[in-house]
Amino acid sequence: MNNLKNKQGKIILIGAGPGDAGLLTLQGKHWLQKAEVIFYDHLVNEDLLRFTQKETEVIYVGKKEGIAIVEQEKINSLLIEKAKEGKVVVRLKGGDPFIFGRGGEEIQAAKKSNIPFLVVPGITSVTGVAAYAGIPLTHRHLSSTLSVITGSNEKNQGDIHIDWEKIASRSGTLVFLMGARKLPLIVEKLMKFGKSPDTPIAVIQWGTTARQKTWKGTLSTIGKKTSKEKISPPALTIIGEVVNLKPEIEWYEHLPLFGKSIVVTRKGDQAEGMIERLGELGAEPVFFPVIETVAPEDWATLDEALNNISRYDGLIFTSVNGVRFFFQRLKEIQQDIRNLKNLRVYTIGPKTAEAVRDLGICVDVVPEDFVAESLIESIGKEKITGQHFLIPRAAVAREVLPKTLREMGAQVDIAPAYQTILPKPKSDAFSKRLQSGDIDVLTFTSSSAVKNFLELTGKSLFEEVKKTRIACIGPITAETAKNAGLNVDILPKEYTVPALLEAIEDYYKP
Repeated sequence: MNNLKNKQGKIILIGAGPGDAGLLTLQGKHWLQKAEVIFYDHLVNEDLLRFTQKETEVIYVGKKEGIAIVEQEKINSLLIEKAKEGKVVVRLKGGDPFIFGRGGEEIQAAKKSNIPFLVVPGITSVTGVAAYAGIPLTHRHLSSTLSVITGSNEKNQGDIHIDWEKIASRSGTLVFLMGARKLPLIVEKLMKFGKSPDTPIAVIQWGTTARQKTWKGTLSTIGKKTSKEKISPPALTIIGEVVNLKPEIEWYEHLPLFGKSIVVTRKGDQAEGMIERLGELGAEPVFFPVIETVAPEDWATLDEALNNISRYDGLIFTSVNGVRFFFQRLKEIQQDIRNLKNLRVYTIGPKTAEAVRDLGICVDVVPEDFVAESLIESIGKEKITGQHFLIPRAAVAREVLPKTLREMGAQVDIAPAYQTILPKPKSDAFSKRLQSGDIDVLTFTSSSAVKNFLELTGKSLFEEVKKTRIACIGPITAETAKNAGLNVDILPKEYTVPALLEAIEDYYKP
């Protein structure tokens, strides 16, 4: 009998947080990595999909401005249908799924159908957005109570069906969720039922993201302050004396890269450090991998080299990927790492050198500049005539290194250790952001990243790409971008990711 038929499916309800992908819980990340099917909403940051498996089925069921692409009853039945197939089904919802998120209804449906389920709470926009706006919802001297109120209704009627008189009489902090379109009504009702016109109010749009914007005033003045601009969802409204603490406590909006959406085009396992640092600087990292590394079509050349490793004098690694696949294959064919003891090891770049050292192997030469030309200069100081070098690298790569070494009298073998392919985007969210001008910087850390990015985005988006600032890790990558018709705005003095991020920070310094 097929094992899949015996496998029991389950539904995992996960709160994705208010927007910043870094606010996802560890438990939420754990289940995203195990998910076989994901149903996600409109306000979920799609960067979270980078934690999923390549083969995970991703289904958008969002609701925008009150219009649902899939009705709630249909979502419930789809969740149950996929779980009955024996799959781990994740329902990914913005904020916390049990705070005005209809998560309770979805779990009730699962319970009724005898489907096992788990609930992973998320950071609600109530607390997350307020914190990023620098507004403490409670304060010992100002507010000891907190009321959370929906500013929306499912039937799209003019009024909001709450007891305005009781709400207006509360002395603590009031927080309205999903009330962007009803702001004039909320303000009018609160003052009508006794709330002082001088009560402080703040409206925060797109909280915890690069698009975060805050309007601050009082109940009597906020309408005038916001009348010239359309406040569209998502927006959070905070009412109470704690709003006056914002100038003293605000922090996120003062970070050096606040308000900037910066695209990371590196592949998943290499992007995390860059994404984390951008978040620390206040930017919104946008993950759009343009390279996926997989095994070469044929291991024969590398296997032959590994089985005869003693014939080589030097081993040259040009990338972290080359290191990873080389030693992975060494293990798979049961070769002994001690066979490398008589080889001199050369690397391009500190990260590549670090990857080798992490395996307990010393690196003999790391050039000052992290390009092939600099390594050639370093090797040229040695007597290499008659020396035999092995370069495990990508199936397709620049030929300048092996070509020049051969001209210098060395014998060079190239062994494909991996190949790069174009990944398939899980959604069209990035294309939409690029079209809307909602991207500030595109970062490229290799020539292949530039070429693959342009192939993935296509000719139809090329004009939007040209309008966006371009940051390249080094001159070779920059030259590739320029040859493709792009203007390079940011180029670091050192050709490393930390230096690239520092150059972006310097670019935006006032």
